[in-house]
Amino acid sequence: MKKIYFIGIWGIGVSALARYYLSEWYQVFWSDSTSSDLIIALKSEGCDIIIWEESNRIDTSFEKVIHTEAIPDTQSELQKAKSCWLKILKYSEALWEVSDAYKLIAIAGTHGKSTTTSMISQILLNSKEDFLSIVGTILKEFWGKNFYKRWKEKNYCVIEACEYKKHFLSYRPLVCVITNIEYDHADYFKTQEEYTESFEAFINNIRVWGFCIIWKDTFSLSLIWKRKDIHYISISDDYFEYWVEKHYFPQIEMKIPWEHILYDARLAYVVWYLIGIPDYTILEALENYSWVWRRMEIIWETKYSNILMSDYGHHPTEIRVTLEALKNWYPNKKLIVVFQPHQYSRTLELLKWFQNCFSYADTVIIPNIYASRDSEMDMQKISARSLTESIDHPQVIFGDWFKNTLEILNEYEIKNPNSSIILLQGAWDIDTLREKIHLKETKKAL
Repeated sequence: MKKIYFIGIWGIGVSALARYYLSEWYQVFWSDSTSSDLIIALKSEGCDIIIWEESNRIDTSFEKVIHTEAIPDTQSELQKAKSCWLKILKYSEALWEVSDAYKLIAIAGTHGKSTTTSMISQILLNSKEDFLSIVGTILKEFWGKNFYKRWKEKNYCVIEACEYKKHFLSYRPLVCVITNIEYDHADYFKTQEEYTESFEAFINNIRVWGFCIIWKDTFSLSLIWKRKDIHYISISDDYFEYWVEKHYFPQIEMKIPWEHILYDARLAYVVWYLIGIPDYTILEALENYSWVWRRMEIIWETKYSNILMSDYGHHPTEIRVTLEALKNWYPNKKLIVVFQPHQYSRTLELLKWFQNCFSYADTVIIPNIYASRDSEMDMQKISARSLTESIDHPQVIFGDWFKNTLEILNEYEIKNPNSSIILLQGAWDIDTLREKIHLKETKKAL
């Protein structure tokens, strides 16, 4: 068996890639700094795992080493791999190796990548097409995994294409979907213009006579017709335009009623309409779409009969849209949001938007800021406490790390049983609190 080594597999996309190599009969080894439910699941599937790092595990028997962007060059296993002259790839490079032989469908954009990718994948699952899907979330339709493969011959591949540090320029898609373009990753892109230009460069990677599907937001529209040798499709609320002809969407009855989910469903519909999958197959898949891990995920009913939910959204726009949807769907429930910002630099650059994005919440708790790729200077400029003080909201609380935040939540629940939604909001380890917020003795999962 071939051997492959992953460093920092906790990244959701990297874990999907590990599952791909398991399906190809590789021996998969990895190391990470922290355990998680995802890592425990991968271990049960046959991966050889250690928590922390051990350079002695690396030798010349490995075909390649794949690592997340967050791994520093000084990491001991990475250093050992270099000394052994092993092939070393970042996640985006490794995903290009896997995906380039397929008809690649790549979903990019500031918001909605995982939801749109999972919908596109679910339509394929509902069809008879052979495909490979690597998704940035867990799907019940993939039996609780973020990876699926079905083929007799290599046909379609569906991936998320992340714009951070222009990683998506590694890919050459046949179909490119851009969900929206709203300024993000301020530690790398210094202006909105620079951020938008990276998407223009991504469009330049589309294979000749391929498809570029774009929602009609201000910055996305500026990219239409930059190339003359690909097909552009622009999407509005009720229709899409292809070669100046309007095509109206059929009615899509979603199980999840929120408007931004329907927005993603329309993007998914257009992909397969253009490629030629019948409407009944597309609509059946979309109308059965329900649960996605950490996308307004209902976890369980707590010991005090409140609803515990989790959501990955960490950009101010994502937060506002999510909270508005929940407040409309549960008008008689109080909404308690435990939000962990991701990166000090992003929090600084988007501060004025964070100050005003929690208006639909009844209470906001900020336990900490998750540090990732942050400089000491950034970490000195802002803190969870100062962010809390700057948020324009009548009931915002500095959680003072997870342990104290849990005590605040427990005290709240004792005083407010059967009254509230508790939402764990953010991109990183905020979700680990789910295991510490007690469910009902009857273990009633919702």
